[in-house]
Amino acid sequence: MSVLLIEAFHGGSHKQLMDLLQEELQDDCVLYTLPAKKWHWKARTAALYFMQTVPASANYRFMPEHKLAHLEKVIGVKRNGDAYHAEGLPGQQKSSALMKNSNTHCESGLCEAQPGLYTTQHEGLPSPLTVPARLNTSEVSESANPCQEEDKEHLTFNLSHILSGPDYQQRPLHIAWPHRWEHDKDPETFFKVLLKLKEKDLPFHVSILGEAFTEIPDIFSEAKKVLGSSVLHWGYLPSKDDYFRALCMADVVVSTAKHEFFGVAMVEAVYCGCYPLCPKALVYPEIFPAEYLYSTPEQLFKRLQNFCKRPDTVRKHLYKGETAGFSWAALGSKFRSLLAAEPREDL
Repeated sequence: MSVLLIEAFHGGSHKQLMDLLQEELQDDCVLYTLPAKKWHWKARTAALYFMQTVPASANYRFMPEHKLAHLEKVIGVKRNGDAYHAEGLPGQQKSSALMKNSNTHCESGLCEAQPGLYTTQHEGLPSPLTVPARLNTSEVSESANPCQEEDKEHLTFNLSHILSGPDYQQRPLHIAWPHRWEHDKDPETFFKVLLKLKEKDLPFHVSILGEAFTEIPDIFSEAKKVLGSSVLHWGYLPSKDDYFRALCMADVVVSTAKHEFFGVAMVEAVYCGCYPLCPKALVYPEIFPAEYLYSTPEQLFKRLQNFCKRPDTVRKHLYKGETAGFSWAALGSKFRSLLAAEPREDL
């Protein structure tokens, strides 16, 4: 049996998981993706797109009998041997013109930049599209913000100069923000807190390490000007080694997210030795002990204010949570067991 992987937002931690599953499961994966753009459109319409794009195959499509019977009754799915064909599915006629041509450009962002629809085919399975299996260099550079390129050397120079030497403990607090440059990560709240620290003449350095896309919130350019020399690095780091090196040199990692299913960037930063500060909301209370959670921007400010005054407190701190359970060593066998499972009535 093959494993069908579908990812409607193929970027960041989403892509990281898909890459890991492909690497670990090797030839057993068939991957269909869409570009990591316009999350809300993908959430609403990606299922319809994949329904018309992913070919039916007996090698990975199982479903309990009672659910097949229900589909036949409700939406007209008919079985033909081991494959299943949809007839007259709701909205199919309306969307056929939209989805018919793989080179179509859609204002919604669902179909834009069709080279971003990546398909890794398993030998012997039908291939609906002839498109590249992985991002190439030019596609990666298109997804990132061009204005970030000017800061590529900024990190290496500043960090090697500022964060080395015997007086490291006396250096200003180093705050990292490793999230996408989009509104659902609430950069407005984060920068508002930093600017308040700046107004109080509290010493700190900051590294903004997330990835930017086509539309960048105005707060980023505004904050960069005001923060001035407090900025150690500003921009996406395509190299994982450079990214982890930057996290290892930071003292505190902050999330201000309003939308988060897990928060890979925060867990990675903790692995690298950062003290996490996360909202007491979303998924964070399930992962981080109460000590690392804040309820309001004012609480976040007070925590960072205290750390700015005594950065040694976080540099000496040993994380009190548990992160080993999120490693592939702990989860790999569970993923393999889940993906290799026989059909069950509760699926």
